Amino acid sequence: MTTHIERLIQQLDDSTGPSYDARAELIGIGSDAIPALINGLSSLGGFGQLTAIEVFEEVADPRCGPALIALLDSDDSTVREWAAMALASLKIDGAVEPVRRAYRACLERATPPDWSEPEGIRWALTELGARTPVVPPLTARLQATAADDAPGWPSTHFAEIINDLADHAQVILYSQFWRVDAGHTYGVSGTGLDWELDWTAPWEHLVEESRTCSLLEASEAPTGSNIFVAPTWIDRTDLCPERWSVPFQRSRISAT
Repeated sequence: MTTHIERLIQQLDDSTGPSYDARAELIGIGSDAIPALINGLSSLGGFGQLTAIEVFEEVADPRCGPALIALLDSDDSTVREWAAMALASLKIDGAVEPVRRAYRACLERATPPDWSEPEGIRWALTELGARTPVVPPLTARLQATAADDAPGWPSTHFAEIINDLADHAQVILYSQFWRVDAGHTYGVSGTGLDWELDWTAPWEHLVEESRTCSLLEASEAPTGSNIFVAPTWIDRTDLCPERWSVPFQRSRISAT
């Protein structure tokens, strides 16, 4: 069995097809495959390591925790991001400080905060209880009036949410739109507007620039009783994580 598992692990790097089948078989083997997968991580390339992370998440064996923490130092930004998110989804003990260090490393590399890696790591820190998103009162109240399983806020309130977030010094990074139909959720094309913020600018300028761009998007956004918008935003403290303990009006409602 050990030789078979090791053969499957080496197939994880083959994106032409074998990787998918090897992943499924390793998940089926379960915890018995985890020690060999941990030992084989260093022999895998980026694609194989990402697939291994998927196996770790599906099997949910806490022994993978140290291996996932080690992957936070990978040269591959996607591997770092997925490792942080897996640590959070598996609620691995002792993950908070390594994930926090990984986020600081993102900032030190001057990775734009709206790129995938810092966004994924912020999500992980939120899930681990190490980061509490700022959710102003009106924004929290407007979401609470929607269905419990609604993917965001009613799109008819988009402009109100934008102004509420900006009035509370939040920078909106982007927004996604969803349609709920017969209990199913579907992605909806937005306006196609893209903007790029100058992260060297003062925070106040970033807030107002994101407000202006988001309000323009709101003026062209899809609307309807079954259309929801999910904005992603950050607080000034997300650029200075050592300040995450500073009190503010907070809510348990999630935001990226």
